[in-house]
Amino acid sequence: MAETEVNGGIVVHEFVGPEDGEVVVLTPGGRFSKDYPGVRELAEGIAEGGKRVLLWDRPNCGASDIQIYGKSESHMRAETLGLLLEELGIEEVVKLGGSGGARDSIVFALMYPEKVTRLGLWNIVGGNFSTMSLAGVYILNELRTVWAKGIEGIIGLEGLAGGWTDLIAANPRNADRLRAIGAEQFERVMNRWLDAFIPKPNEPIPGVTEYELGEITVPTLIIRPGIEDHDHPPTTSFRVHTLIKGSRLIEPPWPEDAWEQGARDREAGTGGIFQSWVLAAPTFVDFIDGKEAGVATTVAWNGAPIG
Repeated sequence: MAETEVNGGIVVHEFVGPEDGEVVVLTPGGRFSKDYPGVRELAEGIAEGGKRVLLWDRPNCGASDIQIYGKSESHMRAETLGLLLEELGIEEVVKLGGSGGARDSIVFALMYPEKVTRLGLWNIVGGNFSTMSLAGVYILNELRTVWAKGIEGIIGLEGLAGGWTDLIAANPRNADRLRAIGAEQFERVMNRWLDAFIPKPNEPIPGVTEYELGEITVPTLIIRPGIEDHDHPPTTSFRVHTLIKGSRLIEPPWPEDAWEQGARDREAGTGGIFQSWVLAAPTFVDFIDGKEAGVATTVAWNGAPIG
């Protein structure tokens, strides 16, 4: 495990796999760390295919330093990754991301198109329910708390997808970083980040417009989410697929209810929401190697298959 300073903050990261392997950046969702159950297992599966996987704690995740700036949290993380890769001397990567990591990966591909050779996405958030739900998970409690209790209230705030108390427990200097940011600046940025989670007709995913998705030209693989996955509605993946020219939408390599089962296991303390992701490792290795990966999704419209 290594630490690299990027834009005034430490980013914790490590590599899994052979040193001469093609570099793959793997990004999970939520404010979860690279050590959250299921993430490392997927990285190890991809590494077995000869790839060198970069696992990193994004700012506001795991043991890395808190960063509060940018158009949205995803844009801030994309800039951080771009600068991290420059510090590490890595010119090109395959970018893989699930759930919130899919959004982060898309934004990274838009901000640094010259660095991305292939893009793999799954469990993409979009639509009214899941987008507005994320506002509650990441922003609304923060705003209520900073208004009522100032920055000390934020330091003691727990979260549903990895909270500020978790970030301070993993990295005690984050408490002082929050104090240095202060209540006024924290509130200002949270209000700006909130805008990404206000559903808009021209934004299939939070903070990214249709025309921006149309600018992505690298080979892209999208794994369809479960039919009943309300956090990552299939319609969003279909929409993203239609907008990224040449993308391939495939059936999931995990059970149809994998996300829901992972949530139940997490509540029971017996597993995590990313635990099924390891099943996609062979699919991603094939995709990176330029082989046709997975079974293409066939969309049914009024009973007649299309696509």
